[in-house]
Amino acid sequence: MDYESRFNLAWQLLEANRVDALVVTHLPNIQYLCGFTGSAGALVMTSGRDVLFTDGRYTQQARAEVRVARVEIVRTSALAAAGQWLAKHASLRRIGFEAAHLTIAERNALTMTLRRRARLKEAAPVIERMRLIKDSDEIARIRAACHLGVGLFGHLLEVIRPGVSESQVAGELEFSARKAGAEQMAFPTIIASGSRSALPHGRASAVAIPARGFVVCDFGVILAGYCSDMTRTVHVGRPQKEARRVYEAVREAQQAALDAVRPGVTVGEVDRSARKLLRKRSLARFFTHSTGHGVGLEIHEAPRIAVGQTELLRPGMVITIEPGVYLPGRWGVRIEDAVVVTERGCDILTPCQKDLITL
Repeated sequence: MDYESRFNLAWQLLEANRVDALVVTHLPNIQYLCGFTGSAGALVMTSGRDVLFTDGRYTQQARAEVRVARVEIVRTSALAAAGQWLAKHASLRRIGFEAAHLTIAERNALTMTLRRRARLKEAAPVIERMRLIKDSDEIARIRAACHLGVGLFGHLLEVIRPGVSESQVAGELEFSARKAGAEQMAFPTIIASGSRSALPHGRASAVAIPARGFVVCDFGVILAGYCSDMTRTVHVGRPQKEARRVYEAVREAQQAALDAVRPGVTVGEVDRSARKLLRKRSLARFFTHSTGHGVGLEIHEAPRIAVGQTELLRPGMVITIEPGVYLPGRWGVRIEDAVVVTERGCDILTPCQKDLITL
């Protein structure tokens, strides 16, 4: 990863914000800028020097991971240490902070530490804007994570059986992911069967897989720091005609959205493509969430693929396309792929069968 170039670009973007320093507290942003993967830290950026503050748990780790900033191991909180360091540098008068990632209490404490020698200023989310476009190294890592996830799907099909609990299915999947090299799951695995498949975020429960019905399987892994995300819906037992109709409608809606993905198209247009297809099938009112989201160091990143969103797609963006239909109390269907936007369209990072699978 070219962390030095990221620092330089971030500072160029920050100069337009008229700040002398930026305090970065959101850990994924810190990781993006300097490679630090610990659970506690604060990064101070200035035009002449960059300092990462963390505690003694990460002495060796921080010094091994971070090459583009000076590492300071402190006994106080990282944010408090950052404030004390800033207070000693009289030339740093305008201190930017990440408003979306700093609590009111933390902001008040930072203000007190600075003792009126400097003024805190809400900085534009320039790091998040940079993270919108993945470089080749990031895309390679996301692709590897996605391929690991796809490789788990076959094992999942072997585990899903009537009478087996959703939690047991999720546990088998997660154990297989670890054995395959995943650092951890990207989010709590969703295994939602029968009437619970109508819950868009029905996390795996003690409920047993029924003898007949849909099973929504939504899962992702983290590999080399980057996330994957995919959803497939299978059916246990022989599906009814209506169930097949709804499944095919979701599959066609997902394909319509995938066909809409290309540079210059707004994310709102992609969302609209999926809803338009479902509207033709009289199912749009049962599609109750956005069509997708960005994926990278975090499982949910910008942009949001939703109604009214105007962000333009650009090559290098990695997003999910995941329309669904949920009939309350009955069943639900969702199909999701992660894709990278290319110069002419998109490349699917989660190549896996999407025809209805009956178990």
